[in-house]
Amino acid sequence: MLDLRTSWTLLRALYASAHREEGQTMAEYGVVLALITLAVIGVFTTLGTQIGAKITGVTKALGG
Repeated sequence: MLDLRTSWTLLRALYASAHREEGQTMAEYGVVLALITLAVIGVFTTLGTQIGAKITGVTKALGG
């Protein structure tokens, strides 16, 4: 049978373990979010350059 002190120690250890897992999960979400953000920025940069080139080509073709 557990006494009060042992029960308290067990509860604190369980809380600390659960808290650490949440911290790791949030860190993992942060890393995934950073990777997605970098990918989106890269795609927008590439598309923006290509779209700008097409608009310039159309403008020149129209004599502008």
